Amino acid sequence: MPRHPLTSLSRHPERHRSARVGWLRAAVLGANDGIVSVAGVVVGVAATGASAGIVLATGVAALVAGAMSMAAGEYVSVQSQADTEAADLAVERQELEAEPQHELAELAQIYIRRGLDPALAQQVAEQLTAHDALAAHARDELGITDTLRARPLQAALASAGAFTLGALLPIGAAVLAPEAQVAAVTTMVTILGLLLSGAVAAGIGGAPVVRGAVRVAFWGALAMAAAAAVGRLFDVSI
Repeated sequence: MPRHPLTSLSRHPERHRSARVGWLRAAVLGANDGIVSVAGVVVGVAATGASAGIVLATGVAALVAGAMSMAAGEYVSVQSQADTEAADLAVERQELEAEPQHELAELAQIYIRRGLDPALAQQVAEQLTAHDALAAHARDELGITDTLRARPLQAALASAGAFTLGALLPIGAAVLAPEAQVAAVTTMVTILGLLLSGAVAAGIGGAPVVRGAVRVAFWGALAMAAAAAVGRLFDVSI
């Protein structure tokens, strides 16, 4: 007996990465910021001639402050997006109640612009409206979907957690490195960490791995070079 095409397709589900966009963006930003910013602090303070204890203390302080800042920033930013989405949905809900025929015609026009002929567009609009009118307008008129919807708490936790993990790399390097070579060892370890984090992020997101790794490492190295240059302006023992 021949199989129905949809039954055959269901046995081979496609794997898409768009569902990861929200937490992946926050995690990548958090990890890279944790590595670069804390490494910059460690390298910059070490370049002043500070003792190992001072370098470690400033690195830990930068970790704690940075993780909290990343969590708060992500939460506020993504919550603003969520508030905007909620406001748009409230307006759309009111319009569906007040002018259902106008909204139906608007939905049909969207499908016509996407390539359906008018009769089919009208039929699709009517069926989707009967199934869930608000969901149809949210997806096709406003571009709001469950997959890409703003999730503030998820973004905040992903960003803070990734920042902390990233920051542990330069702090660990500073702790284990000889006191006279803290800046050099931290810089080298950080660049290796950035190459790895850039490669992993690119792999998870489906982008070219080498390009992602080099891009992240380049900007991280530039940031540490700037921090070291500033530190050398204050060549003092603390």
